[in-house]
Amino acid sequence: MPLINKPLTSHITPGHDLTRLRIALTTFFALDGFVFAGWVVRIPAVKEQTGASASTLGLALLGVSAGAVITMMLTGRLCRRFGSHPMTVACGVLLSLSVTLPPLTHSAGTLTAVLLVFGAAYGGINVAMNSAAVDLVAALRRPVMPSFHAAFSLGGMIGAGLGGLVAGQLSATRHLLGLSLIGLLVTALAGRTLLRQEVPTPPDREDHDTDAGGTMDGRVRLLVIVFGLIALCTAYGEGALADWGALHLEQDLDAHPGVAAAGYSCFALAMTIGRLSGTTLLERLGRTRTLVAGGTTAALGMLLGSLAPSVWAALLGFAVTGLGLANIFPVAVERAGALAGPSGVAVASTLGYGGMLLGPPAIGFMADWYSLSTALTSVAALAAVAAVIGFATRRAAVG
Repeated sequence: MPLINKPLTSHITPGHDLTRLRIALTTFFALDGFVFAGWVVRIPAVKEQTGASASTLGLALLGVSAGAVITMMLTGRLCRRFGSHPMTVACGVLLSLSVTLPPLTHSAGTLTAVLLVFGAAYGGINVAMNSAAVDLVAALRRPVMPSFHAAFSLGGMIGAGLGGLVAGQLSATRHLLGLSLIGLLVTALAGRTLLRQEVPTPPDREDHDTDAGGTMDGRVRLLVIVFGLIALCTAYGEGALADWGALHLEQDLDAHPGVAAAGYSCFALAMTIGRLSGTTLLERLGRTRTLVAGGTTAALGMLLGSLAPSVWAALLGFAVTGLGLANIFPVAVERAGALAGPSGVAVASTLGYGGMLLGPPAIGFMADWYSLSTALTSVAALAAVAAVIGFATRRAAVG
């Protein structure tokens, strides 16, 4: 099998069936981002409807995280038993249906319960579709994993933008019901391709490191955890910037609220652009150089974003950070999946999602102890750690 630091090139011409599968999977990634962003936009309306305080709402929102983390490992086992394609379709249906539930609640307790269901669907579809994408990447013999995550980012941007446009005209119930109908329609159309065809396994892609039940041996488990830690370092930065980036610009640099709100948009847009160019980058540099260059770029960008004395320099730093982090998570998940199939994807995704959960509260505690700008330098530190780990595992063989 190729070494992780070996540049990747296309060895075969993808057939029509593989192209259809790629389009179908890309659609599911975009749908996931679209539905989740639509829910996030309506959180204030749901908060008002339930009468929840800020702290109570925060606890309720943990239901999404708890449901996702609990379900990810289970989904990995289910993918091994039933296949990643049927599980992707099933989770797409559940995600589309469960997004309608939050605006129907009238208490924080009920909201927590339905968000557990929504989080379970969200975590499940992420493991299932990433597992399917790992198989397709192997069949295509091209490192196209970043393109799927770019679709997720684009879906999220569209979902958030559309939600902002209709928030004043539609109630949260009608808006999320509309998202549900769109989700079910897209799942029905794209799911037909997934259910009709499995990705052919290349002859040199045999799973020597896991048994039929998906049990990993010690070496493989260690490597999967290492790639999961790389994903964690990346997701930590995403969570931290999403929750604290705007406050840093407004509080520490006296930015106008509108400019401050654009901070995360700069980061997200740069990450999307980085993922769209990720396949070309991986083909030219290989996985190790991409990981090391990305982590180093993100570390330098976040040092600028957190310590710059001006708003515009900080915004530039956020954008550079997004470019640097863009392809680290997709590569880490793909490597874990190539080593251990759906079980590897589940482990790496769970650790990565844990990083997204860890980031915001960790930044908050450090901001109380030191300052917010100092706390945000931890994003740079973990990006540098991801680069070091990527370099240290450069000789790790796949399979």
